[in-house]
Amino acid sequence: MAKWLATPFPPVNICFFDSTSHRSPCFLYRRLNNGMLGGKKFTSLNFMEWKRRRTLIYAVNQDAERAFKKTVEVDRLIDMLRDANDQELQTLVVENVLAFNESFWIRLAARTETCKSEDDKKDYEELASLLMSIVDRLVHKTNEKIESATDVLKAILRPVVDEKEETPWPPRDPEALILMERELNQREQEGQLDEGFLAEVNAQLRQAKEDGDKPGLEAMLRKVLQLYASRVLSKRSYAKKGNEVLTAEQFLEDVIKAPEAEWNKLLIDGLTLGKGEISPEDLYAVINKRVERTLIRTEGGSYQQRILTEYLKGIQSRAEEIVQVLEGGTR
Repeated sequence: MAKWLATPFPPVNICFFDSTSHRSPCFLYRRLNNGMLGGKKFTSLNFMEWKRRRTLIYAVNQDAERAFKKTVEVDRLIDMLRDANDQELQTLVVENVLAFNESFWIRLAARTETCKSEDDKKDYEELASLLMSIVDRLVHKTNEKIESATDVLKAILRPVVDEKEETPWPPRDPEALILMERELNQREQEGQLDEGFLAEVNAQLRQAKEDGDKPGLEAMLRKVLQLYASRVLSKRSYAKKGNEVLTAEQFLEDVIKAPEAEWNKLLIDGLTLGKGEISPEDLYAVINKRVERTLIRTEGGSYQQRILTEYLKGIQSRAEEIVQVLEGGTR
């Protein structure tokens, strides 16, 4: 008895007897296989080529599927990082430090470039800058003890603190304030001014108020919070809309960046009641808009949210005082 086996298309012939016989099932099967399939001669060479192409297509599909899954994973991480608060962000970076490779930064850059609004684009740019700082700090601090919030605050205050006697305020040496601001900016750039740091400053400030006998310390702690708020708020500009410069927004940003001691002069020179072109109503409007943006972009109830909004409201309160004085002078 003849034994033969034929698999469904694509055909593979396995014959266990002499295939020269015209009565052989293998012979008949080969005749079918060598016939016209779809109008095209199907030979063993055609089959090998088809099989090779199918293997290549399968490999390409597998690579594409892996790349897609990787992109989904990176996008999920980016979304988590974008929505995290300061403390969560630090934790996420530590837990996913190996994920911050070339593919991650390329994907983050691609998402930044495809943003539909300038606000979203700036959010991603700020996130990228902060992540780079945290990762860089993490790499350099791997074998070192990361400083506590108290250590960071001490380092910032060191230029203005007099360890031998009661600390005067303002400092006798103007250079001390410059050094203090420089240290704060460096620490902020390294991602060290997080919620833990802000909580420490607030705790120290509350204690100084309760003690009531350290006005110099209380003043310098307030200065730390002012410098922090000024730096964070100055990172984002709303003064340009296309090629147009929004004068009220630009004026507010100038005040935000300036030391508190210079606010009075800036407001007098900039408001219409003084020497400028910005009406009080326009200034109040952009301040309120900036407060709303800050509330949206910071965690509800966080120290950061409170400090930034209080700083903006402080500018408005000062502007209202100046307006009252100028209106009194014009009556």
